[in-house]
Amino acid sequence: MQKQPSRLAVVAAGVTVVLWASAFVSIRSAGAAYSPGALALGRLLAGSLVLGAVLLIRREGLPPRAAWPGIVVSGLLWFGVYMVVLNWGEQEVDAGTAAMVVNIGPILIALLGARFLKESLPPRLLAGMAVSFAGAVTVGLSMSGGASGGHASVLGVVLCLLAAIAYAGGVVAQKPALAHGSALQVTTFGCLVGAAACLPFAGQLVEEAGRAPLSATLNMVYLGIFPTALAFTTWAYALARTTAGRMGATTYAVPALVVLLAWGFLGELPGALTLAGGALCLAGVAVSRSRARASVTAGTAEST
Repeated sequence: MQKQPSRLAVVAAGVTVVLWASAFVSIRSAGAAYSPGALALGRLLAGSLVLGAVLLIRREGLPPRAAWPGIVVSGLLWFGVYMVVLNWGEQEVDAGTAAMVVNIGPILIALLGARFLKESLPPRLLAGMAVSFAGAVTVGLSMSGGASGGHASVLGVVLCLLAAIAYAGGVVAQKPALAHGSALQVTTFGCLVGAAACLPFAGQLVEEAGRAPLSATLNMVYLGIFPTALAFTTWAYALARTTAGRMGATTYAVPALVVLLAWGFLGELPGALTLAGGALCLAGVAVSRSRARASVTAGTAEST
């Protein structure tokens, strides 16, 4: 039995979801001036500087040797491959198609967690993920296709699928590392590994930073400080206190929040279908996080 996470862990998961949702708004600005690899590297460098400073202040030092395999794999897959191919994929397909494909990630996390981490797949988790995925597809359909002049190439779909796979693999690799290192250690050195992997894009970053508008550069820095440094740390804190499958299901709240943020900050009024899809996403997260009374009594329920 996995004990119920503390209220602080639930808050940490909520902070992560909100900041990751805000990232989509910033990427739209920064992505217009920065190429996929340069944007990923700039974001990771900004995040590494902040995380490194906090690590030094807290004097946490290097993580234990047992944590390094998970840190390296998650750093390469999640901080490195995921960020580059997602940035690239979103230039090849419309936002709705990208959202639909990338949201395969939480399903892959649950399946990989069951296979490699021996996590259970409670019926409520599976049902909640099915509802949320249906909501993500609904949001995606409402944002793509002829109704919105969207576009989708085979390359873009493949890149978004690769991003989903890298995301899932990174999460599952990170989970064991958190049994040995702190959330700050695992996040900091994972971010550094990702930044090192993206160093081949350094020339592009320097060249593009010289001509990019200030707003795009500020959005890149924002992505590094908040959706990366802060949100990945709060994610790791919460992940250490629940299963990978349930944390993955929690991220289905992101599409709903993106709709609301785009409405509030970009003035993009969502249609009825988009709002319905967002409601389904939130409903699915609620189902996946609920605890059946009978399961609690039997000591088998888990919750994020």
